[in-house]
Amino acid sequence: MRHTTPNPFFYGIARAVSNLAACLLFRRRFLRNEIKNASGSFVVIANHQTALDFVNLIGACKRPMNFVVSRSIFGTLPLQGFLSKLGLIPKQQFQTEVSDLKKMKSVISSGGRLAIYPAGLMCEDGLSTPIPTATYKFLKWLGTDVYAARSYGSYFVLPKWSSVLRPGRTYIDIYKLFSADELATMDEESIRLRTEEALLFDAYREQEGYRVRFSGCRNIAGLEDVLYICPHCGEEFSIRLKCKNILQCEKCGYAQQSDDYAMLHKCSVHGDEIRYVSDWSRLIFNKVLSAVEKGELVSLSDRAEFSVLDEGRHRFRKAGCGTLTLGVEGFHIEGKLDGECADFVVPIKNIPSLPFSPGKYLEVQHGSKIYRCTLENGHLVMKFINLLKSFHTAENTAKI
Repeated sequence: MRHTTPNPFFYGIARAVSNLAACLLFRRRFLRNEIKNASGSFVVIANHQTALDFVNLIGACKRPMNFVVSRSIFGTLPLQGFLSKLGLIPKQQFQTEVSDLKKMKSVISSGGRLAIYPAGLMCEDGLSTPIPTATYKFLKWLGTDVYAARSYGSYFVLPKWSSVLRPGRTYIDIYKLFSADELATMDEESIRLRTEEALLFDAYREQEGYRVRFSGCRNIAGLEDVLYICPHCGEEFSIRLKCKNILQCEKCGYAQQSDDYAMLHKCSVHGDEIRYVSDWSRLIFNKVLSAVEKGELVSLSDRAEFSVLDEGRHRFRKAGCGTLTLGVEGFHIEGKLDGECADFVVPIKNIPSLPFSPGKYLEVQHGSKIYRCTLENGHLVMKFINLLKSFHTAENTAKI
């Protein structure tokens, strides 16, 4: 199956608009840009910090690139006629159909350029989503040069938990990671180690080095949906937002305040300061993982409204309601969908995470359908995601 070659005229418009956004919002600065005048076919693999990462990358190469994008996002975007001219390749996160593989391979076989975000999801806490293990076999199979595009700071411009843009200086480093000849001689483990070194990140620790001020960075509204466990007393769902820049536990009074650099500072009498959001998030994940490993947490359930992606109308339409339960085998959806009784399980094997919006919804794919599950108790979304990540981590640890 062949891909769609980007239309030079429409791609030029997209590149011009993206370059403007890269200048105004991200204030992009290249550390290196080895694809600017690169010839022949190649693939660019990039780290994924925010929904707008593509605006920093699309203008990096003088020649058009085929971007691989989330099917869920692509299916809800306006201007589908325009987007179809850009040669985008939609696919579901962490799942790749044979037709998708053939399209991506045809880009390389025809001398084109492919841009991929292997992690699949932008991060909610400044920590990169794990890269699926199938990525390393895929890179070897493509048989072409591979460049790494690593962004620094773009997470802070539009964090997953926020709806507020925070313009500020960001950096992007694009360099050759593997040559085609080198890939042919490497084993998957060696490819993995180098790829992870290039793409995995902790945005808060990197920010400590760059010390960039981002506009409106003190406004952390929405972060309470991610950092839902108090690190001092351990109470769940007790963290509340105060004065837009303070997170405070309603039970024990522990509080932390954000500064202009997105770092946290303790502003309560008791408790330890946790400077990085990423460290606080790790504490929460480790608590959930420990409960999973001890058998204390084996499932999680909540009432939910279910919407299904209608690609013809480019939106999610309401399909019904019922109960969403996550267990070690998968997501169990039970209720009424499109007027009929539904009762099925969506397996989670090899699924490290899912598309989600903190405090609102998460998305699961069953066959060809993508369901957006809006929870009755939105604060449970992050616990669902941490439980899913814990199941994946525990399973992989057991295999070692």
